[in-house]
Amino acid sequence: MGSGKSTIGKLLSEKLKMKFIDLDKHIEQKSEKTITEIFSSDGEEKFRVMEQEYLNNLLQEDNAVISLGGGTPCFHNNIEFINKNGTSVYIEMNADALVKRLSQEKDKRPLIRNLNEVELKYFIEKNLEKRLPVYRQAHLSVATKNLNAEQVAEIIRRCIGNES
Repeated sequence: MGSGKSTIGKLLSEKLKMKFIDLDKHIEQKSEKTITEIFSSDGEEKFRVMEQEYLNNLLQEDNAVISLGGGTPCFHNNIEFINKNGTSVYIEMNADALVKRLSQEKDKRPLIRNLNEVELKYFIEKNLEKRLPVYRQAHLSVATKNLNAEQVAEIIRRCIGNES
């Protein structure tokens, strides 16, 4: 959450001349509800089931860069399915950088909406610690420290071997 997956994904899709799909936006369009509304009315577990269903459908698409939510790989064995059906990339950011970014946009994110700065940092550190074993299963990890989105997208493009 907050690592720049959507921004980097759009840039990467342009470089690779592929379609870009943001999974959260796709879910919102298909369900006709915002992610916040789904969390509020149906709860996280129902969201995770929907997320898996839409992800499975999208992974059948060819030539697409798909930006996932930060929790997506961590539920319902999604990481195994992602790795089997595409090239996965973990965009690494440290907790302090994530706190700085996410404190600006808490209202748009149901899991952190009501957290103060101290709680937000604890939430991010706890989730990174819990999710890191899953994130480390990605085919590629890119540390973003001191890099802008364009540079990260170019590193990914080069690493996956597409020199388009």
